[in-house]
Amino acid sequence: MRLLLDTCTFLWLAGGGRLSAVSAAAIRDPSNEILLSAVSVWEIASEHRAGRLPLPEPPDRLIPARCRTRGIASLDFDEDSALQVLRLPALHRDPFDRMLISQAIAHGLAIVTPDPLVTQYPVRVIW
Repeated sequence: MRLLLDTCTFLWLAGGGRLSAVSAAAIRDPSNEILLSAVSVWEIASEHRAGRLPLPEPPDRLIPARCRTRGIASLDFDEDSALQVLRLPALHRDPFDRMLISQAIAHGLAIVTPDPLVTQYPVRVIW
């Protein structure tokens, strides 16, 4: 299975935070491909730069290092994902989450997230 990490899930995974037993097991399963979207990288960098997200090291060092350590692959935000946003009902107001949902739908991915609003969309949620 291909799993797309929500931004908060990646941050918790990178910092030893609180993952559910189900999500931790899915991430550890070697048969699953774990992905981090460029959308999440953008969100982390933006929040850190604005002073709203303290990190132990700058995002340009932290993100690649944690991805290498955890075997997380990068996922670009492509045209199909961008156009999928047009077909989403306005159930979730966060634009970053809407982009992640669009990517998951466009590419047949499951999202690893604790966000209950994501479950309202036609996408598999793991938590």
